[in-house]
Amino acid sequence: MNDAEVPGNGSLGGHGHQPEAGEWKEIVRKYQQPSYKRSCWQMTNTLVPYVLLWVVMYFALSVSWWLVAPLAFLAGAFLVRTFIIFHDCTHGSFFKSRRANDFWGFVMGVLAFTPYHHWKWAHSLHHASSGDLDRRGMGDVWTLTVQEYLESSRWKRLSYRLVRNPFILFVLAPLFLFVVWHRFPDRDAKKRVRLWVHATNLALVLMAFALGSLFGFGNYLIIQSIVLLVASTAGVWLFYVQHQFEDVSWERREDWDFAQAALQGSSYYQLPRILQWFSGNIGYHHIHHLSPHIPNYRLEKAHEAEPLFNAVKPLTLRGSMKSFTFRLWDEGRRKLVGYSALKTVRVKS
Repeated sequence: MNDAEVPGNGSLGGHGHQPEAGEWKEIVRKYQQPSYKRSCWQMTNTLVPYVLLWVVMYFALSVSWWLVAPLAFLAGAFLVRTFIIFHDCTHGSFFKSRRANDFWGFVMGVLAFTPYHHWKWAHSLHHASSGDLDRRGMGDVWTLTVQEYLESSRWKRLSYRLVRNPFILFVLAPLFLFVVWHRFPDRDAKKRVRLWVHATNLALVLMAFALGSLFGFGNYLIIQSIVLLVASTAGVWLFYVQHQFEDVSWERREDWDFAQAALQGSSYYQLPRILQWFSGNIGYHHIHHLSPHIPNYRLEKAHEAEPLFNAVKPLTLRGSMKSFTFRLWDEGRRKLVGYSALKTVRVKS
């Protein structure tokens, strides 16, 4: 999404000075240029350890699974960082060259079990509609308003409760998403995008066959499952908490503004330094949504240098645990609430 295509030209309400669209675009433009040297270094310090961990796991198999399991867990953490590079490539922000972004994005996507061109298309829709209550459903977590839940059938309520159950949402669903769901293109995707999904699937089969032949197919399946479980669970949690937090802002279409949705509808997730490194600075999600063209390694600098960004209230690791309790959006109180709030609503109605 180019700056010229960014919708909304209103103010940023609630964060002190409220610049017009031209002002915030000038701010983000200062940080949008990717550095070839920094991008290459980030790929090196991500891919080299990831590959080395697989090599060490191969030799550790002859010693003990007690050595393999923690190495697979660590590999999962590096796969999260790999996904961040993939994510930057989909936005065209990792390299200046579109060809380089597409090539390395595809490679990283295979490692992360995610089709590059399809995810790029779907994720752009998420950025264009995030925080808009009237455009939910593409690239977000299923969220109902209190009124919608009360008006739903029993079957829909049960389905919703199952989907929002923490074990399903953060353990079962992530694996299903990356192993199964990403193997099939959306019916609305263009033919070229659908073909690239199949190309990714073919590359995954070849990778699985090669590693299965080397490790033994049973061993490979267990190791890859651990790696994917760690990475996918962490990834889904990060995505969830970036848009499902206490002070989140959602609006109906007529009141929705792109910049406000970015700064108030996406969290500044203040993580410990080591987790910030493995998650590729994605905690600065408020800045990323305002300008997805900023490379992940420039987000921290932008946050520290610009009052517009560092005025946003941080969400701490401890504070983010409250997100487990959020289930529904209460339009009257303009906040996410748990199921317990339904009792009050029923009494009032």
